[in-house]
Amino acid sequence: MCNVAGVGRLMDSEETMAEGAEWLARQEPRFAHALKLAGPPPLRRRPDGFAHLLSAIVSQQVSTHAARAIWGRMETAGLTTPEAVLAADDPTLRAPGLSQQKMRYARALAAAGIDFDALREMPDAQVVETLVTVPGIGRWTAEIYAMFSLGRADVFAPADLALQESARRLFVLDARPREAALRRMAEAWSPWRSVAAGMLWAYYRVETDRDGIV
Repeated sequence: MCNVAGVGRLMDSEETMAEGAEWLARQEPRFAHALKLAGPPPLRRRPDGFAHLLSAIVSQQVSTHAARAIWGRMETAGLTTPEAVLAADDPTLRAPGLSQQKMRYARALAAAGIDFDALREMPDAQVVETLVTVPGIGRWTAEIYAMFSLGRADVFAPADLALQESARRLFVLDARPREAALRRMAEAWSPWRSVAAGMLWAYYRVETDRDGIV
């Protein structure tokens, strides 16, 4: 596992994921059950940068299948750079499947001038703080980006419905925990909250035969 000064732990290998999963299983019997059932979560690292943050925006509030289809059409159309998005008119952005609102969000991100290199050196909270200033980027999107594109080991996305449902099933709760409640639950899983999310997604997939993340 890699540590970066001022940033903390990074998920950089399958061995790191297994280490975090084993730690969580020792701390919490329900995670031991999830680990036995689903195994260690995969790394699922993605590149960082504009295109991958735009892809996260595209994925908001649509199914995994729809998100992949829309993003595939965005890539085919070459709409994956700030310059291309800012130069595109409404019909061009609408053609891959962007709604009017997501067109506005895509343009806001393209115009934001985010320093993606600088994000790599920021603490987790500052990464989220920086990203949520852009219209269309809420905490969920910022946290997903920090997890998958920056590889941060101690980030959680409690607004994620699949995580909420998986936590309900795994911890045998009467109802899905809401965002604030699940965020509080996840405090006990630090410094491996991102791995805990991975275990919950993996457990969700086994329990429902559905993929909970894009």
